[in-house]
Amino acid sequence: MNIRDAKKNELDFIREQRVNAYSEYAQVINTEHWQALRQAIYSEADIHPGVERMVAEIDGKIVGSVALFPSNSDAYEGYVEELDYPEIRMLAVTPEARGQGVASALIDECIRRAKSNGYHSIGLHTADFMKSAIKLYGRMGFERLPQYDFEPANDGIIVKAFKLSF
Repeated sequence: MNIRDAKKNELDFIREQRVNAYSEYAQVINTEHWQALRQAIYSEADIHPGVERMVAEIDGKIVGSVALFPSNSDAYEGYVEELDYPEIRMLAVTPEARGQGVASALIDECIRRAKSNGYHSIGLHTADFMKSAIKLYGRMGFERLPQYDFEPANDGIIVKAFKLSF
């Protein structure tokens, strides 16, 4: 597996791949929340200044991606106050590549980059309906930060904050 920076000409492909990877959740959440989630993962928020976009390749094929937002940025477009550590967003792995360590490798690269920039922690947000993600973050040592939770669609689905200190 190769983890590298995403190329500018790959952004549309990566966004489509994200939506496809997340589309399984359209069956378990209400339509309004799915539309809000789809819009968030397809948005151009990942081209804001300082955002690092990475992809995972297996045999030369992109099978996953992630965006690492810098500290003190509006990573969630007004839903969360600016945090003093980088934030992992839009982590996606194609269904056929799941179970091969792609998500862990992308998270590890985000952690490596945060450490190399002098940070001692990194954060992310996810929801309970993303069960495998919640399990992964727990195994990796992320801890809950409920004070940074938010409810984007006013539908009872809480997007939960997590932080890993290192």
